[in-house]
Amino acid sequence: MAARIRFTPLLLVAAAAVAGISPAKPAAAVPVSHPPAAPPAVPPAALLPTDAIPGRPAARAVFDVATALSSSDRSDAGECTDVVHGRLLRPGAASGQGFQTAVPGGQLSELVARTPDPPDLTAWAAQARRCARVTVDDQDVPTVSATTVGTPPAVSGAQTLSYQQILTLPGQPAGLPGLRLRTVAIAAGGVLVLLRDAGATDLDLDALAVAAWQHAAPRLGR
Repeated sequence: MAARIRFTPLLLVAAAAVAGISPAKPAAAVPVSHPPAAPPAVPPAALLPTDAIPGRPAARAVFDVATALSSSDRSDAGECTDVVHGRLLRPGAASGQGFQTAVPGGQLSELVARTPDPPDLTAWAAQARRCARVTVDDQDVPTVSATTVGTPPAVSGAQTLSYQQILTLPGQPAGLPGLRLRTVAIAAGGVLVLLRDAGATDLDLDALAVAAWQHAAPRLGR
């Protein structure tokens, strides 16, 4: 039976802790907690060179990871929300760069990030299998997400992940294809490289992700 997720806007509120000191005792120093420092910035040079993207040259729409993580969705259906939206990074101490570009048949996105709290891609794959079929209420339009976990590329010393989603409307005719989203991620030592394509791009996403890792990792100290 398909699980149903309803997305609602998430209001992020920063709460300050208030420490009280008893008047019967001498005042003691109260340790001040500081948020974890953000990791060093990811230079744009860590992204794949433009000529590495197959197909005709296209303008890249660059985005900053911190901005992309500044808003999220909350759901009462556990981690399936994150799987459906492909959110491997949590809001917080993360730095990075990314781009989106049009390619023949669809769109390609690349994300290169540094984070002190890297995702466990093995656990993520297991969760994606549990979320193999869910119905998403996105702006009150129900959409079925069918997820298939594939065999990821092997990268020495790193965790890897590969999965595909097909998004369709309930009752959509079988002959009408849904939107295909493919994701390949590679992570090690606080560095994450993620590639995702949307549509019928015919890209060798595994090979492109490995190339992106080999390009980015040395530039980020891996």
